[in-house]
Amino acid sequence: MSYGLSVRQDGALDFLSLGALVHRIDPGVIPFRKAVQCQIHVSGGEFNCAANLADCFGMHTGIATAMSRYPIGDLIAERVKAMGVRPFYKYFDHNGVNGPNMAAVYSDRGQGVRGPVVFYNRANEAAAQLKPGDFDWDSILSGGLRWFHSGGIFAALSATTSDVTIEGMKAAKAQGAVISFDLNFRKKLWDIWGGESRAVEVVRRIVSHVDVLVGNEEDLQKGLGIPGPEVEDKTKSKLDTSVFFDMIGKVTALFPNVKIIATTLREVHHTNRHTWGAVAWINGEHYAAPECELDVLDRVGGGDGFASGLFYGILTGRPPAESLRLGWAHGALLTTYPGDTTMATLAEVEAFAKGGSARIQR
Repeated sequence: MSYGLSVRQDGALDFLSLGALVHRIDPGVIPFRKAVQCQIHVSGGEFNCAANLADCFGMHTGIATAMSRYPIGDLIAERVKAMGVRPFYKYFDHNGVNGPNMAAVYSDRGQGVRGPVVFYNRANEAAAQLKPGDFDWDSILSGGLRWFHSGGIFAALSATTSDVTIEGMKAAKAQGAVISFDLNFRKKLWDIWGGESRAVEVVRRIVSHVDVLVGNEEDLQKGLGIPGPEVEDKTKSKLDTSVFFDMIGKVTALFPNVKIIATTLREVHHTNRHTWGAVAWINGEHYAAPECELDVLDRVGGGDGFASGLFYGILTGRPPAESLRLGWAHGALLTTYPGDTTMATLAEVEAFAKGGSARIQR
């Protein structure tokens, strides 16, 4: 069946993300108050998709973002290069004291009955200072673009980042690119400058330009203001697909431009044991991936891993059910690696999507 999209078959860039680059400080299973050492992972919801598509799926991808000139910026830029993503930076000069900074995300992994804890230092963040006119879209898109992606985390950073998002979407749409947006509602970020009511106002303005939407029922309720069941209702299984599909008609009534809505489903038994699924509404049809049990090493980035695999399937013309399973499989595999971006190969993703197992490969 048709996706309801017109996907370009050519372009110098298969995929371009617009968003903030961050470095995630990870003490592993040790809480920060007792940590003595940490790993650094380069991340960002929008960047993760570009990195996954380049490194695992072999696509030509880019990231339009802010970059501050100081050693943390250098560390992040090195990782962008290593993942095979082409950067389009708006540079800021760090003053050696208080920025502009590349944001830090502090996230331990939790363990067993103890859940992960996430907090931020986004003070004087370079990406939050981005405004319309900072990117030369004509130059960035001069070779053609097939897919443009951004998300709710970037939109939540300041009063200007949503305007940059819409500016980029309009430029990409003029190139014939598919436009996607991951709602990624983050209460802590929106609470800084307006809360849920401001989130709904901003995100609805963005989604009016979107073809493909990624987000679960909480994202739809709090990011788009779509009525739905109580998010914290403990009597409802997190794997109940009807909850998600019941909300789709309300979304498409407001945004008939949206042709695909997809999300992961995750029942958390404890920090390291999840039941994992995925669903998608694609041009009027419902699709569901199988459920599987995950032994989770690091849950951060699993949703971006899902989106990346789904996008790859659509870009390469796979049938809808297969595209969903590629996203489901890649997201599942990503939870078995440390960090926020992929270490999987395409062969591993395709094997798991087809029902592969963890048997040793000789």
